[in-house]
Parts: sequence; C-alpha cells; structure tokens
Amino acid sequence: MKILMIGGTGTISSAITRQLAAAGHDLWLLNRGTRKSEVPAGVRQIICDIDDEKTVLDNIQDEMFDAVCEFIGFVPAQIERDIRLFRGRTSQYVYISSASAYNKPAANHVITEGTTLANPHWQYSRNKIACEELLMREYREHAFPVTIVRPSHTYCERGVPTSVHGPKGSWQVLKRIMEGKPVIIQGDGTSLWTLTWNEDFARGFIGLLGNPKAIGEAFQIMSDEQLTWTQVYQCVACALHTTLKPYYVASEFLAAVAPKEWDFEGNLLGDKSQTVIFDCAKLKRAVPGFQATTRFDEGVRRSVGYLLSHPELQIEEPDFDAWCDRIIEAQEAARKCFLNS
Repeated sequence: MKILMIGGTGTISSAITRQLAAAGHDLWLLNRGTRKSEVPAGVRQIICDIDDEKTVLDNIQDEMFDAVCEFIGFVPAQIERDIRLFRGRTSQYVYISSASAYNKPAANHVITEGTTLANPHWQYSRNKIACEELLMREYREHAFPVTIVRPSHTYCERGVPTSVHGPKGSWQVLKRIMEGKPVIIQGDGTSLWTLTWNEDFARGFIGLLGNPKAIGEAFQIMSDEQLTWTQVYQCVACALHTTLKPYYVASEFLAAVAPKEWDFEGNLLGDKSQTVIFDCAKLKRAVPGFQATTRFDEGVRRSVGYLLSHPELQIEEPDFDAWCDRIIEAQEAARKCFLNS
C-alpha cells in the first residue's frame, strides 16, 4: 500500500512507521523532520509545515494514497485543512482521536466505541470530539472515507508512564522513587487503568489500513490488561530495583492546588483517575488475531532501561519535586491536627 503519515515519529506513530517500513509498504512521512535520524531507510520524508498547504501540494502533486493517517490533528481547523488537502487523494483517512473523549464519568465502566463522547474536564478531549464530529459529517454528506482510532495510554521506550508528574515528564517521579521519597498517587490508587505498548498498538492500527470494514467506523486499540495505579507504580519501582513508597492524595485536591498549566483537572479528573475497562471486541472482529502481548511489567522495564541509559532524557523538575513535598507536608499537618484535636 501507499501510505502517507502526518507525523510518523511520535510515541504511537514511530512503531507504526517501523512496522510498515519493514513490511515493504510505500511509506511517506510528512512532518517537520525533528527526528529525521529515526526514520527507517526507504521511507520518503516530506519535511515541511503541513499548514503550508501550497508546499504540501507541491510535494504530493497528483499522488493517490491508499491511506492518509493523521497523528497530530488536535482542533477542527486542522481537520478542515486535511479535508481540503486529501479529498480525492486517498481511499482512507485515519484520524487519531483519544479515549479521553469518552464521557467522564461514563455510565458504565466498560467502554465500547458506542460509549457517549463528552468530557467536561478537558478541552483537549472536547477538541478531539469536535474533530470526530466534523469527520463523520463529511463521511455522511460527502463520502469522505474516514476511520477514527481512539487510543488510550500508549507508551514506548522513550517514556515511563506515571499519572502525577510535572510538565517535563516522568523523570522527577522516578528520581523520587530511587531516592526513597514518598510518591504521590491520585485517589487511593485502586482505580483501574490500561497501558498499551506502542508496538502492540501498531499491529492493531495497521490491520485497519485498507480494511473495508474500517470505513466510516471508530475503533479503540488497547491492551486487555488492567492494573490499579498502585500496581503501575509498583511495576516502575520494581524496574528500578527499589521499593515504592506510595502517598495517596485526592484527585480533586491535586487538581485544585496544582499550577493551571499542569492541567491536572484534564489529566486526572478527565482521564487517569477514572476506572475504565476497554472492550476491543469490535477491533478484533475487524482485525482477526489481534492481541496485545506485552505485559506492562515487561514494557516498563524496557522504558526504564532506556531512560536510565539516555541522560538527555533525565530532565529534573525541582519545582515539581518541591510541590510534591509541600502537598505531603500539608496533608500530614492536617492529619495531625485532627488526630490531636
């Protein structure tokens, strides 16, 4: 197949790029070229700003693609741009949405593609919903060949999944674990979460490309493994060969006292503090044989090992570290106050 990926070197898309290239597909990437060294041999790369529509059209000219995959479309204006660029130039347009678009809290903790889309806590998710609605309207009214994919928390070797972290990633959380400091976990740590290794996600995604059952449909792609957040952090600590010291704080409190730019309301109340179990039966009917095979304890060992061996990724955040200490001190002071009253 001839496939154009908008993006192609991110957490999710990099695994898809590698697998498509290894299978010998005619693969094109359209991006800014910031990770050019990671692009496999034989992949054609168009380095430009996709908002420069003239340059994009000059590069693709009259090419026809079996699939165009959009990984970096976050607001409806970007989707309107894609429709202008690729209407009549592709047999399938695959849009990466987000499982955070599902209603929070949902009426049922078992999530299917039919679960209502609504997220009062996170503008990011509401924008994704608006993009989906625009695309489905184009499908119904103009036969634009859309497929919507909703990933949940997908990770790779470049990042260690944590829920309460600063804006620069999870390194400071790992540093606290290694230093034996208490680590904040939202709620009581018992809400269930699903984490999917990006190579597993890629196999499900590729199975939808060129698949006639996928046109006009939405699919979620996740692992069948659910872990509590305490178990997630315990797996991280185990990969670091140390012991976790969990410290539980209500999600609502964390969202209320964290700096607004950290967006804990969206990330926690609108996503990670909710118990969700994803039913991927629809994907498995469309892509027979799909199964995520990487357990989280296995995947996170790879992530931790990669992070420890790449000092450039070990970005310290003293402000976040101090904030964690203040939260813990405040909660302990409140506890002592009531115990002594």
